[in-house]
Amino acid sequence: MNKVSSHKIGLVVGGMFAILHAVWALMVLAGAAKPFMDWILGLHFMTIQYSINPFAFGNALLLVIVTGIIGYLVGYVLGWLWNIAHHASHRA
Repeated sequence: MNKVSSHKIGLVVGGMFAILHAVWALMVLAGAAKPFMDWILGLHFMTIQYSINPFAFGNALLLVIVTGIIGYLVGYVLGWLWNIAHHASHRA
């Protein structure tokens, strides 16, 4: 494979992280978060006492922004490492 764009991979991974967390925030808003978490925990044979806080738009926005940034950084580093590995493997 050729060299990849770390920036593009960062955008894809960051976008995916942001979308997943936006869906989570919408689940909290719709009241579907607790049943979903109960189902997920049940699949893992776990019972935990927890609560889902009420929806707050500011928190939801911050969640999406922060996870998007973190996802971008993860994707960028992944692309950077891919390029290093690709370069090292083709230095013969």
